[in-house]
Amino acid sequence: MITTSVNQEPNLIISDMAEHLIGSEIIKIAMEIGDKIKAGEKIVNLTIGDFNPEIFPIPMELRDEIINAYLAGHTNYPAANGILELRKAVSSYLKDNESLEYNPDEILIACGARPLIYATYTTLLDEGDGVIFPVPSWNNNHYVHIVKGKPIPIETHAENNFMPNADEIKPFIKDANLLALCSPLNPTGTVFTRDGLEKICDLILEENHRRGPNQKPLYLMYDQIYWVLTFGSTHHYNPVSIRPEMRDYTIFIDGVSKSLAATGIRVGWGFGPQKIIDKMKAILSHVGSWAPKAEQEACAKYLVNKPAMDSFIHNFKENIDMRLEALHTGFMAMKNDGFKVHAIEPQAAIYLTVQFDLIGKKTEDGKVLHNTKEVTSYLLNEAKLGIVPFYAFGASEDSTWYRISVGTCTMAEIEDAFISLRKALSKLS
Repeated sequence: MITTSVNQEPNLIISDMAEHLIGSEIIKIAMEIGDKIKAGEKIVNLTIGDFNPEIFPIPMELRDEIINAYLAGHTNYPAANGILELRKAVSSYLKDNESLEYNPDEILIACGARPLIYATYTTLLDEGDGVIFPVPSWNNNHYVHIVKGKPIPIETHAENNFMPNADEIKPFIKDANLLALCSPLNPTGTVFTRDGLEKICDLILEENHRRGPNQKPLYLMYDQIYWVLTFGSTHHYNPVSIRPEMRDYTIFIDGVSKSLAATGIRVGWGFGPQKIIDKMKAILSHVGSWAPKAEQEACAKYLVNKPAMDSFIHNFKENIDMRLEALHTGFMAMKNDGFKVHAIEPQAAIYLTVQFDLIGKKTEDGKVLHNTKEVTSYLLNEAKLGIVPFYAFGASEDSTWYRISVGTCTMAEIEDAFISLRKALSKLS
């Protein structure tokens, strides 16, 4: 008989992929902040890419449609690719708002954007296939690991608003089968210019022409989940509108999570070439990651309610932009006052890109801040400010840049944050 000591853990051998899958650095930071808040500390938490429903509730009409759908008994399985009414509504929505022509069979509904991203990776990539993605960017490094692909990260720079350009991509393009892009970008809240995206599309088209019909193409996954949330003169561009030939190679990721403050509603959609969408559908049907039917029924009705959507999005964007502008103004005022901070002017999404150039500074007790992790800890413990460093998004660990998210904060909290921040940074020498 084989026995195991009660004090000895069994040697449970698992897959190499799971063994080496890295947990979310963002969740780790959020848990640390959560523990401090539970202990009674007052923390301004600007880490989470989510919304506080008390500050940013979902549209009233969408809420009512969800309730009505449950009351009507829409609690059974939906179609594997999403109910037809919703796919038709998404098709009309894309045509009316982005001039994109995709029929309902080229659209796949899932429970948010994440399963669609997973399905894109698993549909297009074999083990060892190369994936180009910029860093910082959200979770591409983890998806590459899951499918056992070959990661090809490109470190981006502040002078380009942390958006990758064709010159940075070109040296690696022959080694890749997928280029993963996001605009507006999480974590930076910045976007592609038309010229910048055109050059990248031309690079993809040129490479696929070189490969010919008998070689796997270079595909583009274009995550535009934040595209509705642009501010000022910022304009969102998509690859197929500016280069129609990109239609054969582009898989879009989109949904209601960010545009309607509806992260918990779990309704996302992907769209692209029907053969690829059909295979993504097959994969997700085995995973069972469809959006709840009642929420699908509700979104199908809400997406075609243009007056309600326009009114909600107008007010929603005003409130997001107000917070981003307040933060940007506050950081630039601190910079002008001599503090070692900087911020990129907000363009889109719910994020502001900020810099704390504090490595090498000394605290009041003489402790040197040797690296970004120590700076982040100082900001949390001394300034009571929770923000996410870019290394949590795959950037180098010595990056001095951070993501600030405004989806859960009030204007009063922003004012309080700058009071605490100025006080904490004034103690450094």
